[in-house]
Amino acid sequence: MSEADVNPPLGPDDHTPLLLIVTGSHLRAEVADRPLAYRLQQAIHDWIETHEELLATDISPVVCSDIWYINHNELQSRPTICVGGPGVNALSQYYAQALPENDQAEQQVIIQIDPEFTDLRVIIWGTNHELTAKGVELFVQDYLDGFLQAVATQVEPRVD
Repeated sequence: MSEADVNPPLGPDDHTPLLLIVTGSHLRAEVADRPLAYRLQQAIHDWIETHEELLATDISPVVCSDIWYINHNELQSRPTICVGGPGVNALSQYYAQALPENDQAEQQVIIQIDPEFTDLRVIIWGTNHELTAKGVELFVQDYLDGFLQAVATQVEPRVD
């Protein structure tokens, strides 16, 4: 891993090709979701290594907290994978508002994703830690390849 992978320079004019993996800053998220985010980061590095001769751009996956992400507008146009539920991750809480009301007593895995990969924001969480881990596993298995292909070929960052 290069110095830029560990300490990427960030500023309003920075064009580092970051792919952000956002976890909550809640203590429960630090203990449970951050390790999942690092596993996801490793899966992304593995994918990059497998496909590097076909990539026209670099992809730098970086794990960061929801507070850092929310408070730095320049990060919000970058491709983003959010890990952890609305109870421990403010970004998940924000995006969960778009979901229909459901019975929270029911155990479930939620993967909010644009299947066309036009919007490169993904939210992964479960109603408990085991289901969040299952959600990350399902994302890697079923969606990671398509998502990273879209990230690698993205011409312009998304603008809200």
